[in-house]
Amino acid sequence: MTVIKQDDLIQSVADALQFISYYHPVDFIQAMHEAYLREESPAARDSMAQILINSRMCATGHRPICQDTGIVTVFVRVGMDVRWDGATMGLDDMINEGVRRAYNLPENVLRASILADPAGARKNTKDNTPAVIHYSIVPGNTVEVDVAAKGGGSENKSKMAMLNPSDSIVDWVLKTVPTMGAGWCPPGMLGIGIGGTAEKAAVMAKEVLMESIDIHELKARGPSNRLEEMRLELFEKVNQLGIGAQGLGGLTTVLDVKIMDYPTHAASLPVCMIPNCAATRHAHFVLDGSGPASLEAPPLDAYPEIVWEAGPSARRVNLDTLTPEDVQSWKPGETVLLNGKMLTGRDAAHKRMVEMLNKGETLPVDLKGRFIYYVGPVDPVGDEVVGPAGPTTATRMDKFTRQILEQTGLLGMIGKSERGPTAIEAIKDNKAVYLMAVGGAAYLVAQAIKKSQVLAFPELGMEAIYEFEVKDMPVTVAVDSKGESVHITGPAIWQKKISESLAVEVQ
Repeated sequence: MTVIKQDDLIQSVADALQFISYYHPVDFIQAMHEAYLREESPAARDSMAQILINSRMCATGHRPICQDTGIVTVFVRVGMDVRWDGATMGLDDMINEGVRRAYNLPENVLRASILADPAGARKNTKDNTPAVIHYSIVPGNTVEVDVAAKGGGSENKSKMAMLNPSDSIVDWVLKTVPTMGAGWCPPGMLGIGIGGTAEKAAVMAKEVLMESIDIHELKARGPSNRLEEMRLELFEKVNQLGIGAQGLGGLTTVLDVKIMDYPTHAASLPVCMIPNCAATRHAHFVLDGSGPASLEAPPLDAYPEIVWEAGPSARRVNLDTLTPEDVQSWKPGETVLLNGKMLTGRDAAHKRMVEMLNKGETLPVDLKGRFIYYVGPVDPVGDEVVGPAGPTTATRMDKFTRQILEQTGLLGMIGKSERGPTAIEAIKDNKAVYLMAVGGAAYLVAQAIKKSQVLAFPELGMEAIYEFEVKDMPVTVAVDSKGESVHITGPAIWQKKISESLAVEVQ
């Protein structure tokens, strides 16, 4: 019988969460680099370059890969021959104490994103607890743990369907992936659970994302069963959709497709699909009674040496002197380097501002002629001005966009992924502009922020309104003042290119 100390599990969970906050899995780095080397779309290649540079910076600087340091998901397999020594807590409490230690570590404070009372007050728990925990009791004398930190942008794109037994799973996936937009920050992975019941399919989809990227090895050796055949088919066909990195159009949308199945009822075919983003973060460790787990850091040579340059065509602008007439000359897909002062604001701040406008109250900040960045930054440590500060999904602000533009004179917005039809129409009608920063490059983006101060709603924490002063912050014009969106035109262009290329190969 193996005796495992309570604090060994607590410390191992804490160490694993710190580890994955700044280290990508090596298989992910390699797969992203391979995709970067073969990418032909300049916009997608640029995005992947920023993700890879950010990954190396985080590995050396020990700061979070993404400002969204995730909701913690844990899979625990407890051996039946394990005994706990000094345990004053249940397993849930042990794991949550590990989460608490990790997220409040002074040397690398992680963003607390978990809200209690989700249908009511939505109050931040301040330490990112509780985790979502799944247990299995298995033969053996060890405790095996998979730990992941899942960002909200990708988690929000999870899809579930109860198909008929005669329906095609492949067809459902190919129909569904385009509806997910780019808020899940591709390129990443798709986890698919098939069978069981609705909740079993969802758990399998999440669990299978813990596996290593091995699609190219599978392609080389060939499939040995139906699930492997489906993985290969979906990998090829999803990438042929042309969605590309950050939804800008390109050759690679997914780095791998993972599938797990389970027996199901004769009348049922439950299917769940969950994407992992460009901030894929997970680790595996085993406790055998010898002490806390030790995780080996990836060697620095696992990270490719890539230098990002804006290029001679990049437009450098001063936000402090920018006029409405200036932005009307900006073109979709153009790289812009932002300088000067911008505001920040996301879900809670927008909700608060709209409530004030509806009551006829004066906003605490003047938005006229300004740009607002959809971000919830990580708290700074040491001499940092701000912690990692990558963009959040812009579509969540779509319902506020028209009112904010028309009643405040806001000139532009910065976020990640596409805007929906209602927001695009509002942008066009008000001759505003929407710019896209790269999701999954939060630490890199933060280097452009030279000053930071809270201007309004300090009680909202990371969702407060800040004022950032930036120098050469790189963004892409995603929706211009005429309403043209690169997230519509880009994938369409690349889907056509890929289709034409495949037709030539067949001939």
